[in-house]
Formats: sequence, structure tokens, C-alpha cells
Amino acid sequence: MPVTIPDGLIVSVSGFRGRVGDPLTPELVCSLATAFGSFLRRSAGVGDARGRDVLIGRDSRTSGPMLAGAASSGLVSVGCDVVDLGVVATPTLMLAVEKSEALGGIAVTASHNPAEWNALKFAAPEGTFLDAETMSAFLEFALHDYPARASWDDLGTVRADNGAAGRHIDAILELPQLDFPALRARGFKVALDCVRGAGASIMPQLLDALGCEVVAVNTEMDGRFPRDPEPTAGNLADFADYVRSEGVDLGLAVDPDVDRLALVDERGVPLGEDLTLALASAVVLRRTSGIVVTNLSTSRVVEDVARAHGGELVRAPVGEINVARRMQSEGAVVGGEGNGGVILPNLHHTRDAPVASALILQHLVDEASTLSAAVDRWPVYTIVKTKIDFPREALSEAYAELERQLVSDGVDSTDGARMHWAEDQAWLHVRPSGTEPIVRLIAEAPGRREAEELIERATAVLEGVR
Repeated sequence: MPVTIPDGLIVSVSGFRGRVGDPLTPELVCSLATAFGSFLRRSAGVGDARGRDVLIGRDSRTSGPMLAGAASSGLVSVGCDVVDLGVVATPTLMLAVEKSEALGGIAVTASHNPAEWNALKFAAPEGTFLDAETMSAFLEFALHDYPARASWDDLGTVRADNGAAGRHIDAILELPQLDFPALRARGFKVALDCVRGAGASIMPQLLDALGCEVVAVNTEMDGRFPRDPEPTAGNLADFADYVRSEGVDLGLAVDPDVDRLALVDERGVPLGEDLTLALASAVVLRRTSGIVVTNLSTSRVVEDVARAHGGELVRAPVGEINVARRMQSEGAVVGGEGNGGVILPNLHHTRDAPVASALILQHLVDEASTLSAAVDRWPVYTIVKTKIDFPREALSEAYAELERQLVSDGVDSTDGARMHWAEDQAWLHVRPSGTEPIVRLIAEAPGRREAEELIERATAVLEGVR
């Protein structure tokens, strides 16, 4: 049967998300995985060298075993051989897909969403999430086509692979951007917060290999998140206290599926997530100048870092796959998003918190400084975010009015409208949600009041149109 999408399920290029039990049930997950497996096998064609493998990995949520099992059953029913990686970081899964001859992969994770949520995120054979074109083709197939079920004697198999995290660590340790002897000689003392997600499957082991002394909290991989799992500065107050109490060089906090990294300096001050990409980019650009790609809502500090190292910043629409595709087309040397997601093409085109952690430590070695001193080198900006209800049919008029009333130095229209004011070192990004009838407004300026004023002015324009 074709898939029926229930009310309340959030469908986007990032996959299928929902609250467990309603609307995200094992039956729905099984039908989605069945469709995906059939879609992959049809797309591969007869005689494809990649065989029949589809890799599955999950974060630590309590619903993970149930939903991963349902997905596995669906894949087996259409003749796919399931390779179960168990609880792993999403970038570990993506790297495993890329380095194998698999048809694709499924990550069972709702990333930074609360514990009662889960999701399916689908990976292409190259080890990236599905781009908009492929996701559209898959949705068309899932909603209207009948999956090609395998006969009783051609069903898929299931086997475990417990070595993916180790291979991920080995690949990081071979990166040319890392001075392994210097890192081990520095002997960082690092505080780690894994928020009881999948981070404990890789982060302590990697940091140990880099010569760090690790003190860690929330390494139980039971999915019972002790705080809001999104690693924003505002959610890290308790961890910041822990960093101060332990007298460490820095604190590293990851989200449940370990693709985003947030930093806390040695004084116990949580830093904005944009600084993760900025400081990681400095390491790469110091060694290989080139293009940095980030999204339209990422801080100017990444651009400051790129220019200081003779690089160039290119912006892409919001979304990991949009950034990854632009990185591929531009031949970028590093990229990512301002939410703490770093993409290093030397390894793969996926946001990767373990890679980001290694690069941050390398940056402190390069600078021979503390984290706070490394951050103080760069300008300070304030980002303010809000959202308002807004009808999608009025967006074109809204963008035109914003451009008319808020005269700027330029407008980027590839993802809503992003306006910038060079002399004021300020920008405003207005973009619609992909899943709700709302508009998100993000502004940045050197001071909070200036950013808030941009938000207020833009909101007034939108309310006038609405």
C-alpha cells in the first residue's frame, strides 16, 4: 500500500518527524521504510554494484529500538539487507553509508527535539541527506506507488555492525588539519555533556585519543534528557556551572544525535553556537585558504574569520543539505551552519560534532591560548530571533514591502529575504517555515538593541501586509 501521511507529522527535506505514538507509530515507520527501501532498489537499477545493504543507526531515545525495528522490518520486506549500527552519532551513520556500497541509510533520530519526539531521516548512497529533488521524488513514490515486496525466498537479512564509531574516530585522527603530537602534548582537560544522547558512543573515546583528560556528565545513553536537548547557550546553565567547578580548559556540549557542538569557555561562559563554525573554520583556512559556505542565518563572525584568513564566504539557503550541495558546487574547504554544525569535506559533507570538537582543540593549539582569549579576537554580535503567524500567500507582497521600507545594501532572495547593512554590520533574514504558516525573523547587529529594532521594524511591515 502507498504511505498515508497522518495529520501532525512534520514532513520536510530533513525527513519525517512527530511525537511518538501520535502521529509517529511503528506502523507508519514501517510503511515509510518499506517505501524507502523499494525506492532505493528501483533507483539503483538492475546490476548496480552497491548490492542491497541499507544502514540503520539511531540515537538513544526510548522509542529508538521500537522504531528502528519497525524500519528494519519494512526494509527486509522489500529485499533490502539491513546493517544495524545500533546507537551511533548521525555523522557516524552518514560516514558509514558513504564508505560502504550501501543503497542508503536511515537515521532514527529527532536530533534536538524533546524526548517524546522521534523521526526518520533518509540518507543517499553518497552519505548525505536527501536533497530537495530526491526527497520530492521519494514522496511522490511513497504516496502513490506500491512497494515491490520480495518473495519469501528473497527477503532481506539483518546483521549488526558495532565498529562504525571506531572507524569514524580513526578517520578523524587521519585528518590533515590535526597536529596529533601537539594535541596530545597540550593535554587538554575537557568537560563533556552528552545530554544522555548518542554522544557517549564516540565523544569520550575521541577526546581520549586526542590526549584529553575528560570529565563528563549525562553519558548514560537512555534518552532521558535532563534538559532541553538543543545545545544553545541558554540551555547550558547547569553545564556551565559544572565547567567552572571542574577547572577545565573548555566545555563541549552536543545534541542527542551528535551533529551539533556548543562551547563553554574556561570561565564557564556559554558561547553562541555560531562561534563553533567560526573557530573551526579558522583551523582549516590557516592551512588551506578557500571558500567557506554557511547558511543565510549564520552570524557575521564566520565571515570575519574567513576574510581574516584570506578566504571567501558564500551563503546558501537554510538546511544542512542546502549547505552541503553548495559546498560541493563551490569546492569549499569548510562549511556548516550557525547552530553548531560543522562540515569538513576532507571527511564528508555532513555536520559532524566529533570533527568540530577536534578542530576546536586544534584551534586552541594554533592560537596557544585559552578559549575565551581565542574568542575575544573576534567582533561581538548579537542575534535576535522571533516568529509571527503569517499567510504564505502574502509572502511576495511582504518581501516587496520589506525591500521598499527597509532600504538596505542588498537583498538575497534565495531563501525568503535576507537584507544587510554593511556600515552598521547588521543583517535581517525573513523566511517562511517549511511546515507551519509562520514567518521567522532573525536579525544580527553589534548590539542587542540594534538587532531588536530591526526585528521590530520588520514585524511592523509584515503586520501591515497581513
